Amino acid sequence: MRLRFLASQRRRAEQFTVLVRNVPQISVNSISDSLDQFFKTSHPDTYLCYQAVYNAYKFAKLVRKRDRLQNWLDYNQLKFERHSEKRPTKKTGFLGLWGKRVDSIDFYKQQIKEFDKNMALERQKVLKDTKSILPVAFVSFKSRWGAAVCAQTQQSKNPTLWLANWAPEPRDIYWQNLAIPFLSLTIRKLIISLSVFALVFFYMIPIAFVQSLANLEGLERVAPFLRPVIELKFIKSFLQGFLPGLALKISLYILPTVLMIMSKIEGDIALSILERRASAKYYYFMLVNVFLGSIVTGTAFEQLHSFLHQSPTQIPRTIGVSIPMKATFFITFIMVDGWAGIAGEILRLKPLVIFHLKNMFLLKTESDREQAMDPGSVDSPETLRITVIRKLIGHRDGKSSNI
Repeated sequence: MRLRFLASQRRRAEQFTVLVRNVPQISVNSISDSLDQFFKTSHPDTYLCYQAVYNAYKFAKLVRKRDRLQNWLDYNQLKFERHSEKRPTKKTGFLGLWGKRVDSIDFYKQQIKEFDKNMALERQKVLKDTKSILPVAFVSFKSRWGAAVCAQTQQSKNPTLWLANWAPEPRDIYWQNLAIPFLSLTIRKLIISLSVFALVFFYMIPIAFVQSLANLEGLERVAPFLRPVIELKFIKSFLQGFLPGLALKISLYILPTVLMIMSKIEGDIALSILERRASAKYYYFMLVNVFLGSIVTGTAFEQLHSFLHQSPTQIPRTIGVSIPMKATFFITFIMVDGWAGIAGEILRLKPLVIFHLKNMFLLKTESDREQAMDPGSVDSPETLRITVIRKLIGHRDGKSSNI
């Protein structure tokens, strides 16, 4: 089935390309010469060509500045087309607050012309400087079979050199992680694993704190001035139903962003792999903190008085009676996460609101509007979260029914 799928697809560059990292510099040869010589020797029949990766950070910075200037030029030209009786002007000082007043269109055209010259010089400098070549390259082969052989075999006696993997799709590459050395990758993975382990258990503290406030008694104790409002029948029933689940969701709001940052530090080279790593970390958080943590902390807070005033032999019985009482909490949590999680992703309310705010205050040209209209991809960790917790609760309920 897999072979049939591949055969039915159009040929794509990544099917014939391997990403090679930790390329050593052999004797006096440059990295480019080392690459060409190595693959002509080890894969003489299938090797086609290579594309080195350059450290062009300064060039990329110039490109971004030039794009911003071009955007301002388009905006001023559009402004002049609408009001042709007066050419737009600007001050050359900081943020246009002071300085000599000049014609905006001529000013930005001159700036773009200077940037084009600087970009051409910087590009030639990067291409000619051998120190700009990073120890990583995309190596292409004449056939998929040749690429598969290279990607699935060790290329050198030293397992830390000539690391070959399938190249990601061009849009999927996370360029910042391409040139990370092998030893640094190992250290990063170890540090991130320890950090995730510590974060999973220390995150129990804010969740326990939120759980202590996620009931009317705790809320009245912290904010007694809200008691008259809370005692209203409609407000009281609403808070009893949605406050615990809403409080837990708020406490987990920044977690996907934190886990994605940790995954990027870990050193993977593809955005899809980064999302998969972040989702895996999120699963452990859901299992330990949301599922087990909410049961343990919720039971402890609700039965604390019983634990302190009964014999130790009765504690297991008390826990066994109180844990099923948390079913209401998980039902409300699934309901809250249902309309605020997957439903929110389907409706795309957040990107819609952000687009209209940008359209009111920031967007100047059609190019800006096209970029702002891109809603982006679905947030994988956030979307998978509700599915994971449903499976956990369903699995637990199924076990309980069998018992």
